Amino acid sequence: MATSDATEHLLSAVDRIRPLIMENAANAEANRQLSGVVYDAMYQAGLFAMLAPKARGGFELHPVESMRVLEAVARIDSASAWNLQMNQAVSNFAAWLPAEGADELFRGGVPTSASGFYPTATATRADGGWRITGQVPFASGCHHAKWLAMPAVEMEHGYPKSDPTTGQPAIFVGFFPRTAGSVKETWNTVGMRGTGSADIAVHDLFVPDRLTGFIGPLKSPAPGFEGPLYRMFPLHGLLGEAIVSVGVAAAAVDEAVRLCKAKTAAYNAIPLREQQLAQYHVGKAKARVEAARDTLYRAADAAYEDVASGGRGVSLSIEAKIRVQLALSFAAETCGEAIRYVNDAIGASSIRLESPFERHFRDLHVLMQHSDKSSARYASAGRLMFGLENDWVWLSF
Repeated sequence: MATSDATEHLLSAVDRIRPLIMENAANAEANRQLSGVVYDAMYQAGLFAMLAPKARGGFELHPVESMRVLEAVARIDSASAWNLQMNQAVSNFAAWLPAEGADELFRGGVPTSASGFYPTATATRADGGWRITGQVPFASGCHHAKWLAMPAVEMEHGYPKSDPTTGQPAIFVGFFPRTAGSVKETWNTVGMRGTGSADIAVHDLFVPDRLTGFIGPLKSPAPGFEGPLYRMFPLHGLLGEAIVSVGVAAAAVDEAVRLCKAKTAAYNAIPLREQQLAQYHVGKAKARVEAARDTLYRAADAAYEDVASGGRGVSLSIEAKIRVQLALSFAAETCGEAIRYVNDAIGASSIRLESPFERHFRDLHVLMQHSDKSSARYASAGRLMFGLENDWVWLSF
């Protein structure tokens, strides 16, 4: 796929703010949240508009195009890329809102939204909306996003009320301004520290009907959200999450090549660049990064074409969902392998805090545990391959 003018523009913007991202990366790690100046710079550069509808001021990029931009950011800083992807992907749930709700989210420009999606909050019906109480973890970017979102389910006699057509609780998502919720500083992790993926909480918060939408296949999208990109939801967002692993691993390989060209290991007379074992390990790492990127691109392209031409008018085919899910898990796993090969090549340089490799190692292994890319998701794809009932919420759209 040829790179569009919009993508070239965004890639140039990434290059322009690269020094700012690099300058603030260590502070984000230390403070456990992205620096506000970086978040604002990415917004002003238009990066948060990649997945927003053209009709609402966005670029509505093909997922492969947006992944190119996200990888460029991830090569600089994993936390910046993660916040960038998560906060625009969550905003795309506006497609499920009534038109007036989507209008409100986009009234001040392309919105940024943060959320975790489990567990669900409790909701009770109120005049014109809902009163919601709950606390949700993993709300990446919640310190800076303009909006927060929270999944909720109506309670009846102390239990979740079931949808009579499915027999399952009818879960909806409610949006509210960040200032209406609270952030609980729970984000203490081995890796991906700078993402600020803390808990968000509300107590008896009123959320109007216009800012709520029920989770399920996109049958009647809000105006502007009719295109194929939004019928891929949420998998177009998960593809963007997976490319962060590729960007981190690609940066590690590039840095390893530079190091090996210059380093002679202690007690050795032969430079690393001339040692066959180092050549082997770096070659294996590079192959895995390329394979991870390629399988994500091919799965994304096939899924986009599937929903654009499939004629179902609702969502992806089972085959496309399987392919995307396998690509997600494969990319995370393979990039984890790549950093281990890098570490084998560079030796003790991989353990020093002053070098970037220890952070790459931590970040990539944390990303492997993310729910939509973990080993369990291979089994979710396998269930669908065997014709069994789906067990993973994000494959049900």
